[in-house]
Amino acid sequence: MKIDCVGGGPASLYLAILAKLKDPAHEVTVHERHAEGASHGWGVTFWPDLLEELRAHDPESAAVIAERCVSWRGGFAHVGDRTTAHDGDLGHAIGRHEMRTILADRARSLGVRLAFGAEIGGRGDLPDADLVVAGDGAHSRLRTAHAEHFGTRVTTGANRFIWLGTTRVFTAFTFAFVETEHGWIWCYAYGYSGGHSTCVVECSAATWTGLGFDRIAHTDALRLLEKLFAEPLDGHGLLGRDDIEGHAQWQAFPTVTNATWSHGNLTLIGDAAHTTHYSIGAGTTLALRDAACLAGELRGVGPRELPDALARYERRRKHALLAVQSAARHSAQWYENLPRYIGMPPERMFALLGQRHSPLLPYVPPQIYYHLDQTVGRLNSLRWLKQRLGPRVARALQGRRPES
Repeated sequence: MKIDCVGGGPASLYLAILAKLKDPAHEVTVHERHAEGASHGWGVTFWPDLLEELRAHDPESAAVIAERCVSWRGGFAHVGDRTTAHDGDLGHAIGRHEMRTILADRARSLGVRLAFGAEIGGRGDLPDADLVVAGDGAHSRLRTAHAEHFGTRVTTGANRFIWLGTTRVFTAFTFAFVETEHGWIWCYAYGYSGGHSTCVVECSAATWTGLGFDRIAHTDALRLLEKLFAEPLDGHGLLGRDDIEGHAQWQAFPTVTNATWSHGNLTLIGDAAHTTHYSIGAGTTLALRDAACLAGELRGVGPRELPDALARYERRRKHALLAVQSAARHSAQWYENLPRYIGMPPERMFALLGQRHSPLLPYVPPQIYYHLDQTVGRLNSLRWLKQRLGPRVARALQGRRPES
C-alpha cells in the first residue's frame, strides 16, 4: 500500500518503521511541516516496559534509544522548606528531538521517504494514498477538518501550566511546591540528557492571575519562576524557547477524545486521537503503542481489507487506553485539588501523590486514606479487595453527588 503519515513525531515515524519492517513493499512517506533538524520541546519520559516492547518490535532503534536515554529511580518532593525522598520505580527520559532523530534515521535506512518542510492541508493533498495517517498532534488539522465525523471532544483542565527547560540536571524525578501570597505553584523536573532537564510549572488559574503571568512579558515570567524555584534550580536558569514554536506558552491542558478514529482512508494516531494529562508521563509511550498496534493490523492487508484493519486497530487501542485515561483524569484532579493534600506532612503527601490515580482518593479524607493505604499495603488480601472494590465504591459515591 501507499501510506502517507502526516506529522513527523514519534507516532508517525515509528509506524513508518514498523510498516516497512512488516512489509518492505509498502511505499511509506512521512510529511513534516518543519525543516529537518528543527528542535521541538524538551525531554519525554518512559518506563522499562516500553523499552522491552520497543526491543521486541525493532531491536535496532530500541538499542539506540536505550543507549542515549538517561535513567533515574525514585524522587524527591520539596514542600516549602520541607523535603522528603521516595524510593520508586526505574524511569527513563530522552530529549524529544533526540528520539525523533533516532527514529527518522532508522526510518530512512529502511526506505521510508521523509518529506520535511511539507505542509499538508488535507486529504486532498495526498490523492494517491491508500492510507493517510494523521499524526499531527492534539491540534491536528486533518482531524479538525472532519471533527463532526470523528466526534472530537476537547475539554480543558482548570490549572495553568508551562513546559520549560533548564540547565540544572536533575538526577531523580523532583517535585517542588512553593507557597505564594496568591496560592501554591509547583514544578515537575527530570533530567533527559547530560546537560538539560525538563521543568513543567503548574498552578491554579487564580494563582496564575494573581502572580501576573497573564500580563507580564515572557522573560519577566521566567525570572519570576527562577526566583520562586531558586532552591531546586540551584542557581540555574529556566529556558523558555525552542527552535520551532518560539516562546513557551502558558496553557490549560486539552484532553482530546474522539468517538471514532477513522474516516474512509484517514485514521488518527497519537495525540491526534487522544491525549492524557502530562502528569502521568505517558504521551510518548501511548503514541508508540498506537503505532505498533496499527502496524500490526496492517500486516498483509491491502486497500480492500483496510476498513476492517482500521476498525480492529481502533477497538484494540481504545480498550487499552481505558485504564490510562482514568488514571490521567484522576491525576489531573489531584493537582487541581492540591489544597486538600498540601497541609499533610511531606512524606504522607508524597505517598498520596503516588496514589493520585485512585478513583477512591477524592472521596476519603486524606489522612484516613493514608492510614488505610498503609494497612492495605501490608496485607495482600486487603490489597486485592481495594483493587476490586475501590472503583465500584468511587462510582457509587460519585453518583450520589448533587449536580452542580
